[in-house]
Amino acid sequence: MNIQPLGDRVVIKMVETEETTKSGIVLPGSAKEKPQIAEVVAVGPGGVIDGKEVKMELSVGDKVITSKYAGTEIKLDGVEYTILKQGDVLAKIQ
Repeated sequence: MNIQPLGDRVVIKMVETEETTKSGIVLPGSAKEKPQIAEVVAVGPGGVIDGKEVKMELSVGDKVITSKYAGTEIKLDGVEYTILKQGDVLAKIQ
């Protein structure tokens, strides 16, 4: 099943990273705060949103930093995704 976002929305998948403490203990992604780095899996078409022209600046495969509590989380085929507006993406990682 595919997700196709509408308007200026994007679908992202959070990037799980492990973190090692100074003492060498490995913290899995589930033991930390919600990650803010994600990969874009789908983008909407943009267009006219609320009377303003919105150009999609993101594309599939981009790594991004998102607002901490933005978007709606969904689970599809056992994978967790977040759908959010392009404006909730703070930066692209290059």
